[in-house]
Amino acid sequence: MSEPVLIVDDPAPKVRRLTLNRPEKRNALNDALRGALFDELRRGDKDAGVSVMIIRGAGPCFSAGYDLGSPNSDVERSSAYADGWWSRHVVNNWFEMWDMSTPIIGQVHGYCLAGGSELATACDLVYVASDAQIGYPPVRLMSPPDMQWQTWMMGLRRGMEALLTGDSMSGVEAVDAGFANRAFASSDLEREVLAVAERVAKIPADLLALNKRAAHRAMEAMGIRAGIRATAEIQALGFHQKSSKEYMGSFAAKGVTAALSERDAAFGDYRESNS
Repeated sequence: MSEPVLIVDDPAPKVRRLTLNRPEKRNALNDALRGALFDELRRGDKDAGVSVMIIRGAGPCFSAGYDLGSPNSDVERSSAYADGWWSRHVVNNWFEMWDMSTPIIGQVHGYCLAGGSELATACDLVYVASDAQIGYPPVRLMSPPDMQWQTWMMGLRRGMEALLTGDSMSGVEAVDAGFANRAFASSDLEREVLAVAERVAKIPADLLALNKRAAHRAMEAMGIRAGIRATAEIQALGFHQKSSKEYMGSFAAKGVTAALSERDAAFGDYRESNS
């Protein structure tokens, strides 16, 4: 039998842990994995015995992004298949995580790229390995981000640099920039994240829900929800650009791996890193 794409366990009282389990694909997000993840998040959010949830990745990384080599249709069924539906429906998913009552912790190691960085952003707390690589390389040839977190999490200057280069940042840099809460050595990350989760779980669940909601409502008053939805529409425009259409067409002609390597070769990073 094949391995499940998502592993669920309860490592401590009131703590539910969801492990993305496509390590051979760097936990790339396809319909099967995204569907399983949201089924379990919804189940955990309704479980009175769960006060906090952790999302992490099996194998060498958290998630390298959306699986460009697999069919990706629609996990959020309310989005009609009109122009820009992809951008709108993935943002709907990430906002669904924000709107859940249960706090969600992202445990990030290795690659946290593109859609993987959106998943981490949708978490309420983010703890990273010091040597993690967090970035959005699709801005180089495909489009702006679906969920444009860069300027919201890091401010205009650092966010702009990320959007104009597609460069990654380490876990330490991610904390300094405001993307993540804290960075730990890879060997300590699991223990430290579980310790935070156990502390969160000491708070009564009804108050946790209000505390989480208060933080998000404050950000919404500053425009984050409207802003991200607006930039999702700009992301949809990216797929109509000549350079993006040529790049997407190269997936079939050259294969996804070769196309990604060609994209990053001039920058000397990600899979083309010389280090």
